[in-house]
Amino acid sequence: MTLIDLLLLLLVAGVCGSLGQAISGYSRGGCLVAIALGFIGALIGMWLARVLGLPELFVFPIGGTRFPIIWSIIGSALFVAVISLISRSRL
Repeated sequence: MTLIDLLLLLLVAGVCGSLGQAISGYSRGGCLVAIALGFIGALIGMWLARVLGLPELFVFPIGGTRFPIIWSIIGSALFVAVISLISRSRL
């Protein structure tokens, strides 16, 4: 994997994490948080897809690495929704 591939992978993960935050309606942090959410969302989304027996949807190949776009967005939205429920401020 070259430096350009790594930067492209970070960009795609950041966009997926940002979309997951937008879908869930809870946004904390900035660009680095969105990138981390994109990668965590990809892990959660692909795990969920394997458990349910669903196919990989819209996979983006980057330098020999396959990044699942749809499952990353779904996984990051689920992860952010759970985090927002846990860290909700109580009055």
